[in-house]
Amino acid sequence: MSYDNVCKYLAEHHPRSFAEWLLGRPVPEVEVLKTELSHEPVRADALLLLRPLATILHLEFQTTPRSKPPFPLRMLDYWVRSYRDYEIPVVQYAIFLCDTGEEIPTEFRASNTWHRYNVIKMWEQDPEPFLNAPGLLPLATLARSEQPEALLEEVAKRVMQVEAAQQQRELVGCASLLAGLRFEKELIKNLFREEIMQESVIYQDIIQRGIQQGIQQGIQQGIQQGALMLVRRQLSHRFGALTPEVEARLSALDTSLLDALSEALLDFQKPSDLEDWLARNAPQAQS
Repeated sequence: MSYDNVCKYLAEHHPRSFAEWLLGRPVPEVEVLKTELSHEPVRADALLLLRPLATILHLEFQTTPRSKPPFPLRMLDYWVRSYRDYEIPVVQYAIFLCDTGEEIPTEFRASNTWHRYNVIKMWEQDPEPFLNAPGLLPLATLARSEQPEALLEEVAKRVMQVEAAQQQRELVGCASLLAGLRFEKELIKNLFREEIMQESVIYQDIIQRGIQQGIQQGIQQGIQQGALMLVRRQLSHRFGALTPEVEARLSALDTSLLDALSEALLDFQKPSDLEDWLARNAPQAQS
C-alpha cells in the first residue's frame, strides 16, 4: 500500500492546513509547487510555498527510516535541489506515519557537511489539531491515544459530518487507507461506509495501482512459467524424467537463466552437464 500517496494527496488539496499545523500559526497564503526537482529529476512528496514568508515547506511522508540512498542523504539532496530551483529558504519536515521501533535520524553528517531537518512522529502527536482541521482528519487515525479504537470512531464520526459530498468521499478514502497502518481491516470497514470509501478518487487510484502491479507481476510469472515448461520438456526429451531435486532447482531459476539454459542444453551430452551448468550459473538454487 502506498501510504505516502495518500499523504501527498492531502497535502496537495489542503496545503494551508498542513502549513498551519507544522508552523503552529496562521498562514494566509500557500501555493502548491511542482514536486519534480531539477537535474536528473527526483520527486519530493510535497513542496508548499508560503508566499508572505518567502519560504518553502518540504514534506516527506515515511513509514520507515530505511531507504536507498540513506534517508538523511535524500533529505539533503531534496534541500539542495529545492534551494537551487527557487532560491529561497527551505524548511523540511520528515513525517513518520508509524512506529517501527527503529531509530530515526534527524541530520546528515559528512566530513564538511551538516544538514538538519525536522522529524514528526505521528504516534506522539496530540490528535486534537487533526480532529479540528478537516484536511488533517485522516492523519488523526495515527495520532497518540490511550484508546486508539475510540479515536478511530471519533475520526469516522467527524468525517461523516463533513457536508460537501466530494470532500467527504475523499476524506473517508484517505482516513480508511491510513488507518490500515494501525487497525484491523474489519474494524475500519465497520466504521467507514464502504460504498463511500470506494467512490473516493484516491482510494480508486491506489486500488488501480495495485491491480496494475498485480497484472504486471502476473505477466512476469506467466513468462517465467512458459520458459520453465519449455526447459522441462527439452530436458525430459533428452535425459528422461527429471528428479524432484532437479525440478526444484529449475523452478528457482528466473526467466533470463531459463532462457540461457534452454540454449545451453542443446550441447549437453549427459545429465551431469546439467548439474555442472547449474553449479556454474545458479549456485544459489542449490540446497
